Amino acid sequence: MDTRTAIEHIARHLAHSRRVLFITGAGISADSGLPTYRGVGGLYNDEATEDGLPIETALSGAVFSVRPDITWKYLAQIAHNCRGAQPNPAHLAIASLEQKIPGTFVFTQNVDGLHRKAGSTNLIEIHGNLQTLFCPQCGFQETVEDLDGLDLPPRCPKCGGVLRPNVVLFGEALPEAEMARFIEALEKGVDMVFTIGTSGVFPYISEPIAWAAQFGIPTIEINPERTRLTQLVAYHLPLRAAEAMTAIMTRLAHG
Repeated sequence: MDTRTAIEHIARHLAHSRRVLFITGAGISADSGLPTYRGVGGLYNDEATEDGLPIETALSGAVFSVRPDITWKYLAQIAHNCRGAQPNPAHLAIASLEQKIPGTFVFTQNVDGLHRKAGSTNLIEIHGNLQTLFCPQCGFQETVEDLDGLDLPPRCPKCGGVLRPNVVLFGEALPEAEMARFIEALEKGVDMVFTIGTSGVFPYISEPIAWAAQFGIPTIEINPERTRLTQLVAYHLPLRAAEAMTAIMTRLAHG
């Protein structure tokens, strides 16, 4: 099936849907000018950082516990790349669909906050976000616009402990409350499942796709590249997120 025909089919399914799940990864924010960690345009394409560690190790809970300055160094670099970024047409399209289809909800791996900025409210940020800082020692919490200008690692104004952003570092467990929300949403049923800009390497991404496909629920992958999800979905749109979602929304508007 060619891309144009696939878009027509997807728009037709959307017109009759009441609950739509969007699973998003770093690729959806590429059109906002944000690099992914690896791959084409990646922020960390080298095998090791300047500290001699793979980026996954530098951004791990294990390293943070003993060398928070290293982890904070790369968190700040990621945050700097997010600074000033605005939602692109893909983020805005999903937020718009939530107004038309109240059962629309987003499960994102991203920590850039662009879904919230676009207006999505039925949102699960499974890896957290960079704007909320908290102290593991005393529970102090604050929200910051960006991390530029902070002394690294930042210290808690109450107890002097090292603050950390509300993000899941490599090697850490996913937040139970957010996973419970996701499972609860899935148990209510879905009419369509989109995956945008993620390779699906984690089971909590690939399993909902496989489950939906098994029950004949329309599944859509939006990704310029083929991934391990491609063989599972009913429709693969080899487009960037903004282009694909704009085309789908245009076709939906025209009936």
